[in-house]
Amino acid sequence: MKFIVSSGELQKALQTVSGVISSSQSRPILENFLFELDENQLSITASDGETTLVTSAEVKSDDKGKIAVPAKIFQEFLKTYDEQPLTLLVKDNEEGTGKLLEILDEKDNFAVALDNEEDYPELPEFDAAQSVAVPAVVLSKALSNTLFATSNDSLRPVMTGVLFQFGETETNFVSTDSHRLVVYKRKDVISEPMEFIMPKKPLSIFKNILSGGEEEVKIEFNDNMAKFTFGNNVWICRLIDGKYPNYNAVIPKENPNMLAISRTLLLSAIRRASIMSNKSTNQVRFKLSGNILHLHAEDTEYANKADMQIPCDYNGEDINIGFSSKFLTEMLSVLSSEDITMKMSQPNRPGIVEPVDGLDENESLLMLSMPVIGM
Repeated sequence: MKFIVSSGELQKALQTVSGVISSSQSRPILENFLFELDENQLSITASDGETTLVTSAEVKSDDKGKIAVPAKIFQEFLKTYDEQPLTLLVKDNEEGTGKLLEILDEKDNFAVALDNEEDYPELPEFDAAQSVAVPAVVLSKALSNTLFATSNDSLRPVMTGVLFQFGETETNFVSTDSHRLVVYKRKDVISEPMEFIMPKKPLSIFKNILSGGEEEVKIEFNDNMAKFTFGNNVWICRLIDGKYPNYNAVIPKENPNMLAISRTLLLSAIRRASIMSNKSTNQVRFKLSGNILHLHAEDTEYANKADMQIPCDYNGEDINIGFSSKFLTEMLSVLSSEDITMKMSQPNRPGIVEPVDGLDENESLLMLSMPVIGM
């Protein structure tokens, strides 16, 4: 088995799928890439047992076959090359059983010991029950707006992923960790009603591939698996089993106190105030009266304190409410709008952050943060 490939193209293909690979003591074969050669097409598979990613690269060859290539050492080796053609040749190991992958450049020769490709798991069987097509740019934006708010709590697995909720009039992408909630809504993506919860890890990898893509992503799924197809990339992963919480129930319907403010001005102020905040609560208090936002943060243990005044446009009753500076910083950093509104009702009720600008008529974005009670 022999083929010639561009080092740059091969690096790009490996980068596409390598994020899913993790050290697996129980299944060391999964620390390999599976290369499957079919003449001029090289398919590259990576898997962690739950998620399988497949991409492909153009090569020059008349051969067919497959090999399992150690991911870490092979990727590190490839990174030492600038763009140039490499010849890859599989041969038997002269010192015993097994195979070697010889890598030849213009003047040097290297060899990597290969694992047994027959031990690599087959691509999961997949029978789609439903499918939908989503523009890559839409899915990329949805993931950028939601992934940061997913939970890391393995005891509540449904919150560790993103809810895909398709409908006949709109589609929602939802994430929450119980302290904050994000609902990204699209009116230009519609289908028959269906929903599923996708785990964070494959979506984080997928988001990087989608950026800048003009094509559509085909999403197929059944009760426990989903398959994403985008260009020459295929993702197959196990869905998160369970019922997603009723997120609409925690969104306050009446929010008479409305703050309008520059996003970047508020973000920089919160970042500065947070340095003086209590490190266990990260609380920053919003005191609103007239058209001035008073920001207060305090760490009584070290006598650190911040008091700041920021111009704003405020309509509502005087209010004093605390939020997590960590969560607000992440939310405001994800947004790209010039200005935001913050809607509040009472000091013990959530605050809602929404962008004023930067969205088109087919999209809306709501971010909710639970209050931090006490100082």
